[in-house]
Amino acid sequence: MSSPLIAIVADTLVQDSYVWHASPDTYLKAALDVARLQPVIVPAFGDRTDYPSIFGAVDGVMLTGARSNVHPDNYEVPATEKHGPFDPARDATSLPFIRTALDRGLPLLAICRGHQELNVALGGTLANDIQDLPGRMDHRFVPSDEQDERFAIRQNVRVSEDSALSELFGKTDIAVNSLHRQAIDRVADRLSVEASAPDGTVEAVRVRNAEAFAYGFQWHPEYWAKDDDLSRRIFEAFGDAVRDHAASRL
Repeated sequence: MSSPLIAIVADTLVQDSYVWHASPDTYLKAALDVARLQPVIVPAFGDRTDYPSIFGAVDGVMLTGARSNVHPDNYEVPATEKHGPFDPARDATSLPFIRTALDRGLPLLAICRGHQELNVALGGTLANDIQDLPGRMDHRFVPSDEQDERFAIRQNVRVSEDSALSELFGKTDIAVNSLHRQAIDRVADRLSVEASAPDGTVEAVRVRNAEAFAYGFQWHPEYWAKDDDLSRRIFEAFGDAVRDHAASRL
């Protein structure tokens, strides 16, 4: 049985004098092995992207985390070096990509930077270096050379009661691996907050009135998608939604 295709917008990075369009391996493997989908990396070519051709071929979209941050120009905040690093090519591709996916009713899974992109694409704003704000926790990763230690599940999150996410998880008190220094500030009008950290940081959102699965997660379900029950549920639900969309096109 063939696997439906999902689009993943690439990051751009410079190495060995080349500009690379790439995506982290953990996201690709979670999509392939847990969601049972075939990921396709879309180069970050901005307005040169042929959106109709891509959306004619895929049945879902996933936005990944990245080292870069959404440029503040996209949410009308003066940029400083502390907001960086930036990837303007990804911004120019992913923000219209999100809006087009939602307009077309495609399932969408947005993680970390993708979660922040989702908010910005729909008119929200971001806060920088939240660990320096009064009353806020330090959400940055624990310094370590071991990825498993950096991505360890150690932060408590409260899922909103009677939310769609609480139905998916079957509980409202969960633990996650949330690693970031930027976060949603003003929530876009089209989004509902599904989960928050103890300091009020928005950890999960859902697109209101979306035609299909459309969530953003500040934490990293991709890293433990095979081993952690809640992480696996997210990818399985996304995979089911993509297959439903693919079946509807037939």
